[in-house]
Amino acid sequence: MALAADRPLTLGSGEWTYRVEADWAKLPDGWEFKDVAAVAVDAKDRVYVFNRGEHPMLVFDRQGNFLKSWGEGLFTRAHGLHMAPDETLFCTDDGDHTVRKCTLDGKVLLTIGVPKKPAPFMSNQPFHRCTHTALSPKGEIYVSDGYGNACVHKYSPDGKHLKTWGECGTDPGQFNLVHNICCDADGQVYVADRENHRVQVFDGNGRYEAQWTNMHRPCGLCLASSANPVCYIGELGPGMAVNIEYPNVGPRLSVVTLQGKLLARIGEPRAGLGPTNFIAPHGLAVDSHGDIYVGEVSFTAWPRMGLGDGPPPRGLRSLRKLVKVKN
Repeated sequence: MALAADRPLTLGSGEWTYRVEADWAKLPDGWEFKDVAAVAVDAKDRVYVFNRGEHPMLVFDRQGNFLKSWGEGLFTRAHGLHMAPDETLFCTDDGDHTVRKCTLDGKVLLTIGVPKKPAPFMSNQPFHRCTHTALSPKGEIYVSDGYGNACVHKYSPDGKHLKTWGECGTDPGQFNLVHNICCDADGQVYVADRENHRVQVFDGNGRYEAQWTNMHRPCGLCLASSANPVCYIGELGPGMAVNIEYPNVGPRLSVVTLQGKLLARIGEPRAGLGPTNFIAPHGLAVDSHGDIYVGEVSFTAWPRMGLGDGPPPRGLRSLRKLVKVKN
């Protein structure tokens, strides 16, 4: 399924055209990402890669040079990563059922949830395999929860539980695998309702306001703040044997306005190993230059994507950088 060698290594179109920077991240010899669940960028455009390899947090400069690692022995299963305005990192660990607020060097400042102790399944108590974290403009903490719940929890900046909303279902305000979350400058909350194929929009107290459709299994959300903010959405492709070859439903990236208007699709029509295909886009970050970093859970997706026989090959791609092409 790889692309022909003479195909140009660009994705998207018009204002949303990107050049693929192959082999961007320079890992130390013998190191491997495995699944890259989430990515974040700091004010100096250093890139934090939250992954499921032996070194959970890997840090690179903008050119892809390796700077450091941390989190060994701390995290169980990387899932979500949010860079706060004060440049602390909120690391969501769905295997450990916790959210940890950390410095950029890995010092834990706050832990929400009880390590290794999930809440009862679908109890709406925090947490049962929480998935992601976002902050309001006031510093309030929102946690999407997740694989074993169907709700969003709201906390004060110091970690005090304030409220919970949501339940399992398909109606407005209900969720079917709440997978990612972000906030805008006005305090609205955007929630990736993955298996309902939509993003739902709420006010800061959980009141339903709108939904965006025209997407397939939204996994990653990244809201890029600017004069005209947009939301980047990583969509998983089909995962069943009967529809694995269906085109135009992902995996891909989509760019939408905060009113849900589609601006661009980025990616080939089907999953693949070629440089302009995606496998399983799961976590997104955008730097100050408008470049996109895409983390993919390629190893998890491999058995059901029809990309090859046997176990995933060592070094299977799970992180890429897309450099914005200036018009």
